[in-house]
Amino acid sequence: MKIVVCIKQVPDTTEVRIDPVKGTLIRDGVRSIMNPEDKNALEGALSLKDTNGAHVTVITMGPPQAEAVLREAMAMGADEGVLISDRAFAGADTLATSYVLAEAIRKLEADIVFAGRQAIDGDTAQVGPEIAEHLDMPQITYVEDVKIEGEELKVQRSWEDGYDIIRVKTPVLLTAIKELNFPRYMNVKNIFQIFSKDIIKWNADDLNCDRAKVGLKGSPTKVKRSSTKETKGQGEIINVSPKEAAEIAVNRLKEKHYI
Repeated sequence: MKIVVCIKQVPDTTEVRIDPVKGTLIRDGVRSIMNPEDKNALEGALSLKDTNGAHVTVITMGPPQAEAVLREAMAMGADEGVLISDRAFAGADTLATSYVLAEAIRKLEADIVFAGRQAIDGDTAQVGPEIAEHLDMPQITYVEDVKIEGEELKVQRSWEDGYDIIRVKTPVLLTAIKELNFPRYMNVKNIFQIFSKDIIKWNADDLNCDRAKVGLKGSPTKVKRSSTKETKGQGEIINVSPKEAAEIAVNRLKEKHYI
């Protein structure tokens, strides 16, 4: 069985800063990490490898320094890493990004494709489903449990007020949420070995990409502005009876002309 996991190097959002003029993320000097839900996706693939046997390949699209998250994934137990990097991919939106990743997955001939539900630097949750559409592949999103039973996968898909149990045959794409598992740590032995392993590197020509579908040319959407969450002021704790608390709350709302 071949499993491909899509991972992304993202800025640590606890340190994100926004350019006040351009409204874009300032990435210089910001620590990069593996996208958290991609790590859950990777753990899902490694768990299936542990119980059923599989070859796990991690892929990422990004600049040369994104190789770091591939080596981290290999230290966790992935068998190989593929870096998809080309200046032609710069400025890609989710549609152009998913097209390139789909072409890489097509070349790898995956039985199962794992991806995180969404990336913390974009929060669109679009890339995984779009990959499946490019590949004409069944997809199950918001996966919180997955097992192999015979020739099928038994997948538990989360809803706000419950869950579905879905049985599906491969090939299939799954997007993971944090409830799926607790990602393992890097293995000490693997940490020493990963730097002796080669990272596979593919560009647009290696994937035979249609140049009209990648980068800015292939991106029908544009980001107008990015912003961080506003800092809230410290709250006030009032220790009184429920009746008195209700009166205080009503008076405060009246003072601010909300009621």
